[in-house]
Amino acid sequence: MNKIQATWLQGYVQLKIVGYHPELFFDLCVRHHINAWNIKKIDQTTCTGNIYIKDIKKMRRLRKQTRFKVYFIKKNGLPFLFKQTTNNLPLILGLTASFFLVLFLSNMVWSIDVQGVRPELEKQIRITLNENGVYKGKLKFSIRSVTEMQQLLLDEIPELLWIGVKENGTTYALEGVEKTQISEKEDASPRHIVAAKNGVITDMYVSKGRPMVSVNDYVNKGDILVAGTLSEEEVKKEKNKDQKKRHNQIAATAEIYASTWYESNVTIPIEADYHVLTGETANKYYFNVANFSIPIWGFFEEEYTDQQVEIEKRSIHFFQWKLPIHIIKKEVYEREHVQEKRTKEEVKKIGIEQAKKNLQQQLGSDAEIKKEKILHETAESGKVKLRLYFTVRENIAKIQDLSQGD
Repeated sequence: MNKIQATWLQGYVQLKIVGYHPELFFDLCVRHHINAWNIKKIDQTTCTGNIYIKDIKKMRRLRKQTRFKVYFIKKNGLPFLFKQTTNNLPLILGLTASFFLVLFLSNMVWSIDVQGVRPELEKQIRITLNENGVYKGKLKFSIRSVTEMQQLLLDEIPELLWIGVKENGTTYALEGVEKTQISEKEDASPRHIVAAKNGVITDMYVSKGRPMVSVNDYVNKGDILVAGTLSEEEVKKEKNKDQKKRHNQIAATAEIYASTWYESNVTIPIEADYHVLTGETANKYYFNVANFSIPIWGFFEEEYTDQQVEIEKRSIHFFQWKLPIHIIKKEVYEREHVQEKRTKEEVKKIGIEQAKKNLQQQLGSDAEIKKEKILHETAESGKVKLRLYFTVRENIAKIQDLSQGD
């Protein structure tokens, strides 16, 4: 098979030799290092055989030294095929243009399907995608990746609990899950509101239940703040309103804010050594085939002395098939190396901000850090160690089912 393929790639011709003992002509060719094969004698004066294109000139010189007549019967192989196609230039141009048109259309977004959400939320999803460059007719390798698209929708649309994005050829299929607001039932199980941690009460907003503490009271973790049991007078009052309660128990509902306290330890180096981005960026695009990249855009951009590179690789499709061809986008960010020696006051300020940020992430956005205080500080081995004390205002209300006991 390999021999046949090599013969076809080099190209060969089938000859008809006419004369007395025509097979002698092929014998003469072989003796002059001209390869000949598939030799067949038709009759006493006719014989056929094949030789390579590259040996035609040598064969013609030999023929002039004999009385044999040579006729070309067939021309086979890649060189002849290439010559035939190049002679028909309009056809070649048409086929090439058609191929690139199909390739272009195969890498365009033709449809965006959204399922699993209400029509109002579906419209909001489509508007968000459109504002961020994801819409019908957009080339796929110029838009965000599937992961970035998912994160974008979750960040921009708070009503979404989860959304999945799947790329199917020229279609993006999105399936979302909405957040459900579960309204508290009137017949919710009886419960107390207890303290989730130690603190001093600053504000109380009681919707249901019997307050057991007041503002400025100190409470310990587990103390009952709002009781889910009613007094006898309150029970009679509820019965007069035709409110059916199970004995004297209700589901207490309240928001109780208190001042709480936290300690934190941080260590900050006096000498800073880090990289920062300057804000200068450059995008470069490459056409990648079999690990060989060809620059197609942005290769004249100036190289940065110190840079950070992020690479995004997008496949190219032909209809639904993924080709072993990629468009590579390189985002190059200029950065600079910073070395500085900070004062002790600057280090303390950075340490406090870092500790506050870590504590805020731990407590959540509802908590408010009111003030901070340095309990202890030391400086050794080029570092400043701080022991910090924070006062925080946060909701310490915690539900405790009455079946768990007081």
